[in-house]
Amino acid sequence: MARNKHPEETVHLILDVAFRLFMEKGYEHTSIQDIIDRLGGLSKGAIYHHFKSKDDILIAVTERMTAQSNAMLAHIRDRRDLNGREKLKTIFKESINRPVQNEIFTVAPNFHNNPRLIFSLLHDTIDQVAPNYILPIIRQGIGDGSIETEYPEQLAELILLVANIWMNPMIFDSSVEASCRKFMVFAQMLQGFGLDIVDEEILERLQELTAIYQKNRQQQ
Repeated sequence: MARNKHPEETVHLILDVAFRLFMEKGYEHTSIQDIIDRLGGLSKGAIYHHFKSKDDILIAVTERMTAQSNAMLAHIRDRRDLNGREKLKTIFKESINRPVQNEIFTVAPNFHNNPRLIFSLLHDTIDQVAPNYILPIIRQGIGDGSIETEYPEQLAELILLVANIWMNPMIFDSSVEASCRKFMVFAQMLQGFGLDIVDEEILERLQELTAIYQKNRQQQ
């Protein structure tokens, strides 16, 4: 394959291949040569023209994974027709219903082989998502009376860590039943803050995604 004349397309191709390999083999077990072997003739020089190292590729993969989600969060955060509680509920519904979720759960990545990827996602969650998207919504909710907490910063982090890590079946290899029980505990926890924002529709979607993940894990 000749070198792509369009740098943006070359970068997208590298990131597509790297993402698949990180998911299938794990970051630590994926080499630059592995990526090259799946690029259909693209040279090692083409990779290093855009990325200085495999770490740089991981950062770019993580940023691309979170960019679409962050755009959705920003849109909901800035809406003027919803109070704080309603915004959080909208975020849960739209996040779990995004079509890309099916692809991620279908790939069935083994996060036990991807500690660097988990760390990168955690870093983004705590340093970017919580303060820039969830915290402003919680502060709005405190102001309009729809959310009750004396610790908005910590609540923003807690919600994201529980939803994205503890409840993620790809990290703890949870069964559908175990995921449902975690969901019920999460719902009770939120209700303690006056946040009745998770419902049967969200539970059914979580069950669907967990079933997709488990089915593909069994086929591997």
